[in-house]
Amino acid sequence: MTRTDDTPPAWDERTQLTTFLDYARDTTRAKCDGVSAEDARRALLPGSPLMTMSGLVNHLRWVEYHWFQVVFLGEEDRGPWTEEDPDREMRIAVDFPLPRLLDEYAQQSARHRELVAGHGLDERARRAVRGGLHVDLRWILLHLVEETARHNGHLDILREMLDGTTGD
Repeated sequence: MTRTDDTPPAWDERTQLTTFLDYARDTTRAKCDGVSAEDARRALLPGSPLMTMSGLVNHLRWVEYHWFQVVFLGEEDRGPWTEEDPDREMRIAVDFPLPRLLDEYAQQSARHRELVAGHGLDERARRAVRGGLHVDLRWILLHLVEETARHNGHLDILREMLDGTTGD
């Protein structure tokens, strides 16, 4: 994978944040390259039966949806989760081919790139998060870089356990 996170010092804050988020997204896709349909659905960690490659990709897709569309824009939450099954996005992922999940994630990421381009980093989310705080778009971008990078680490572990492939 070609690195896309090298950041010239002249880049502004927005460019740095969006470049790192795009790099983390690209890394997610690279971790899944060449994974079989069967392996994408395999849960390898006894204490985490929902942690599959498919589950993690679907989780990342829906996490972005939640932060950008539900929290930032204030749209109605149409995510797959419920109070009874808060991790449902990971559970249902095994019902879909990994290429489809990756395509949906890429399409949604493109829409979110446009959304971010049309709003200021200081603009506050329409919905409050824990503690009644209205985070700004900058915080959401930073959080998504962290969330995506953390789950890329999980993908690294799963991939190595599945077929021995290791990443940078």
